[in-house]
Amino acid sequence: MSARPRPLMAALALAAVTSLALGAAPAATADPAPKPAGKDWPHPDLKRTYEATKKYKSEQAAIADGYLRTDECVEDPELGGMGYHYVKPAYVGSTDPTKPAAVLYEEDHKTGKRELVAVEWVVPNTGQPRPTLFNRGFDGPFDFEPVGPHYSLHAWIFKKNPRGVFAPFNPRVHCTPCPEDHPKA
Repeated sequence: MSARPRPLMAALALAAVTSLALGAAPAATADPAPKPAGKDWPHPDLKRTYEATKKYKSEQAAIADGYLRTDECVEDPELGGMGYHYVKPAYVGSTDPTKPAAVLYEEDHKTGKRELVAVEWVVPNTGQPRPTLFNRGFDGPFDFEPVGPHYSLHAWIFKKNPRGVFAPFNPRVHCTPCPEDHPKA
């Protein structure tokens, strides 16, 4: 890890994922939803991703492993949400299926507890060919300060996304309470 202060790295990581909310478009084609662990996955390496990240169902486990907690939730009123991005600066640039740069959480608006919904890879664009993972090109590039040009790829392996496993936004993820969270008496 670089000598940059932790708050600066957290701010850079947050700026990167927040920028995706402004520039990402929904996937052109829907991918099938992942199956529970031990079943068929849309790509065999997603099983490896699931096995490597299922421990982060505990928010504290993610923080203990170096993912930086944020209170900034990403949602687009038309596309849906991404949730809270916890970024591990050491994994920014990774295309290893077992080392996503971010784990994404959604708040349960009844309990206030955050629940793991997805993972994301973020790769700086240094002029290289578009990164690929799971036989799929990353979304982007996006160019936002202070992060600069980068690519990203989401995998909704903990919460079904009707737009597909690799879509950037999930219409079932919300930052603010939904009417179904607080039914009328």
